[in-house]
Amino acid sequence: MAVEHPLATPSGDQTRIHDIGYRNYDGPRLGRSYATRSLYSQSLRGSYGLGRSVKSKVLPMLLFVVMCVPAAIMVAVAVATKAKDLPVEYTRYAIIMQAVISLYVASQAPQSVSRDLRFKTVPLYFSRPIETADYVRAKYAALASAMFVLTAAPLLVLYIGALLAKLDFADQTKGFAQGLVSVALLSLLFAGIGLVIASVTPRRGFGIAAVIAVMTISYGAVSTLQAIAEAQNSTDAIPWIGLFSPVTLIDGVQSAFLGATSSFPGGIEPTNGEGVIYVLVVLGLIAACYGLLVRRYRKVGL
Repeated sequence: MAVEHPLATPSGDQTRIHDIGYRNYDGPRLGRSYATRSLYSQSLRGSYGLGRSVKSKVLPMLLFVVMCVPAAIMVAVAVATKAKDLPVEYTRYAIIMQAVISLYVASQAPQSVSRDLRFKTVPLYFSRPIETADYVRAKYAALASAMFVLTAAPLLVLYIGALLAKLDFADQTKGFAQGLVSVALLSLLFAGIGLVIASVTPRRGFGIAAVIAVMTISYGAVSTLQAIAEAQNSTDAIPWIGLFSPVTLIDGVQSAFLGATSSFPGGIEPTNGEGVIYVLVVLGLIAACYGLLVRRYRKVGL
């Protein structure tokens, strides 16, 4: 209950101090790491609309179903026909479903960061023990984890189906492990690019359009240039052109080191030396995205 304490002033006016009853917090201080983990868990839940309105759940859950349904159909066909192998390699599945993956990151990256920018809540995070790097790590890890769930779930469906179809256990386990490595790199790369683009604007719609444009235009341009290079018999240039699109970067890495079949024109695969360049570019882009996000939020938090 508020208590008024009137004070006399030289001018004869009275000034009142209102005691509104705030009490000091005497409980445990869970600290910076707990705050970071909480931000990570809430951001991860938000990537699938959990804890939010039904409307927020529709798109991410629909995209998750769309990712898994083709895998389930392939498994059903393999079991029914008693096939000796799956119709699609584990490492190829994410490349085939790249449009769905791009749409997911385009929708969820702005949801993760644009609202904080729009409603100017970022400085409130930094008024707590959490720091800029903690905020970026939590958001980055949450979106990358959400994308890994999206891309790894259909691989798990394929793997379980392959075992039910009594395909070779060793071959399927090896392929499944290679696929998990591939989608882990894809998740980190796509999440970083999506968050960097989304952090530029507080408008979610602009962020979605920008992410889709970057993913679509880069892949379309690279694929066209690779096709032109193949038509002109400049096959040596095809792997180098593939360095300029996120999708073809992942394709090149898994073709060089994970036993995947290349989707480059003519089935051209990067050599081991070129594959090392692919890996360095992927890791460099992931590190660059993280660094850009930290610099961006240091400015925002001022």
